[in-house]
Amino acid sequence: ELFSSQVTMLCQSLDLLTFILMLHISAICPYLALETCRQWRLSNKTVNLMRNGKMPTVTIEQAQRNFIKAVKSGLLKILSKMGISLLSSYCGAQIFEIYGLGQEVVDLAFCGSVSKIGGLTLNELGRETLSFWVRAFSEDTAKRLENFGFIQSRPGGEFHANNPEMSKLLHKAIREKSDNAYTIYQQHLASRPVNVLRDLVELKSERTPIPIGKVEPATSIVERFCTGGMSLGAISRETHEAIAIAMNRIGGKSNSGEGGEDPIRWSPLTDVVDGYSSTLPHLKGLQNGDTATSAIKQVASGRFGVTPTFLVNAEQIEIKIAQGAKPGEGGQLPGKKVSAYIARLRNSKPGVPLISPPPHHDIYSIEDLAQLIFDLHQINPKAKVSVKLVAEAGIGTVASGVSKANADVIQISGHDGGTGASPISSIKHAGGPWELGLTETHQTLIQNGLRERVVLRVDGGFRSGLDVLLAAAMGADEYGFGSVAMIATGCVMARICHTNNCPVGVASQREELRARFPGVPGDLVNYFLFVAEEVRATLAQLGYEKLDDIIGRTDLLKPKHISLVKTQHIDLAYLLMNAGLPKWSSSQIRSQDVHSNGPVLDETILADPEVSDAIENEKEVSKTYPIYNVDRAVCGRVAGVIAKKYGDTGFAGQLNITFTGSAGQSFGCFLTPGMNVRLVGEANDYVGKVLNAQLD
Repeated sequence: ELFSSQVTMLCQSLDLLTFILMLHISAICPYLALETCRQWRLSNKTVNLMRNGKMPTVTIEQAQRNFIKAVKSGLLKILSKMGISLLSSYCGAQIFEIYGLGQEVVDLAFCGSVSKIGGLTLNELGRETLSFWVRAFSEDTAKRLENFGFIQSRPGGEFHANNPEMSKLLHKAIREKSDNAYTIYQQHLASRPVNVLRDLVELKSERTPIPIGKVEPATSIVERFCTGGMSLGAISRETHEAIAIAMNRIGGKSNSGEGGEDPIRWSPLTDVVDGYSSTLPHLKGLQNGDTATSAIKQVASGRFGVTPTFLVNAEQIEIKIAQGAKPGEGGQLPGKKVSAYIARLRNSKPGVPLISPPPHHDIYSIEDLAQLIFDLHQINPKAKVSVKLVAEAGIGTVASGVSKANADVIQISGHDGGTGASPISSIKHAGGPWELGLTETHQTLIQNGLRERVVLRVDGGFRSGLDVLLAAAMGADEYGFGSVAMIATGCVMARICHTNNCPVGVASQREELRARFPGVPGDLVNYFLFVAEEVRATLAQLGYEKLDDIIGRTDLLKPKHISLVKTQHIDLAYLLMNAGLPKWSSSQIRSQDVHSNGPVLDETILADPEVSDAIENEKEVSKTYPIYNVDRAVCGRVAGVIAKKYGDTGFAGQLNITFTGSAGQSFGCFLTPGMNVRLVGEANDYVGKVLNAQLD
């Protein structure tokens, strides 16, 4: 058996170590990391901290063993999120996608790996590597090594699009509702260094500009806007509710994220006086008629807070397959963020860390996903079902399957986002640019005649109207804003979300910090109206009257002339390829009816006068029905009707239903208290899915 090893000084992070293992390396000696442990232990600062009892005393050998233990733990986590059980299966797997390396580098070192856009040559890569060496060993180098700002924004360090200056400019614009201030914010974004793939392209048009008055109104454009699936727990109650209220005001959609939702948020406010409500006393800037419900209710792998009542109160239901900022991992909510309120919504205990598994344990094939989509359409036939996928190579094939599985919306999530709960190791070197994921999805659906079946939604680092227009030209119908929505409601980019110590209470569950929350729903409303007006102004300059006219029009994109060594060999041909347009306009696709499950047994049950009378008047009834294996998700729609009327536990009647025969998949799903269901016969998979009652 071939055994190869690697002695290297480059393993200063877990990401690099795991990357090396993927390149057919079976053993690694990270000697520089081990030497760093030695130097750390011998440093005067460490010695003094140990001597004063401020740090546990460890020997050099113990420090090095701790490093090895941490690396092993991190490696196990990465194996888990990649779906791999054995390290031997990981070695040489090359399960990565390359961004920014030229073909000669790929052919030499990464043969067989996916690289769609080209990039650095060997000479350019060598010069970049040498520049790091020079900065480390130059005579002018100080004793302390330079911090390049890879984690937090620092003057002179790596550029971060979400930075304190950006947040200050945005806050000024939306709080003062100032067009001039928003123009300065736009100029700040336009003058930033190239840091995402879309910065390499710009819009073009051969049409004559038109008056802005001929362009569709901002009120129509904002209906295409959504906010990211940020869970209540990762962010504070104040932030979560303020975002939801703002999106409901403009006709957009907020997303509950994982973890359920308080039923108090599902009814319009009627008790607002001077901007305050006794229903939601922790918020300000409220209006009568406001609702804090999230239009999109998320179903994640842990199913925290997913109940029949939660689902029937959704306008859309999102199945989160993965998260763009940390694909392959489930939700991670540290125990210190699980307050009594959060625990109640998630049916858990305060202080207990809540970690969702990476996969849905009822989804191991596209057929399993299709069944969950069917189940959700069953309990709430009026809600569209969306499936959230991560931008990566091969997403087009997956999206085609999702479309055939009767999903109504496909969301492509890019890496350029954030999270209010996860550690740094989970979000670095993970995910891909939405520009490539959206392009592949749109092209594949067009080629397979499936584009008209689904709405395409995209998110990941959206900050301006220009981002919206570029995404539209690449094929997106709707646009998601995550981090910037948090910034608009008060985030100051402290970048300590996962510690529960957010200084302005945006991403904290500590009451004393939440009391500092500065945001009001009107701030986010102002932001989205500014973005919509930016879209209108650009459409007018391009000569188009509505957003529909440019969706999927990659012929309106052209490479931007940028003099940068790092980007001069980037090949944008894949991004600019024209795959054609769908037969319907984007507005027609967005307005089509929810995919139907067709005739189902539950309709027969609900049409029975005795059953409908028992539900309406909370009576007891006993019925018997034959069942066949084509009858799927039986009782799911009945449970939805009861949950909509009485909630999860309010039904005082009794439905005693007996079925005889062979039940299809998801028999007895979403049952609520008061439903006693008996099957005389056999059943297929997923019996009692999301069970909330009694099954014999």
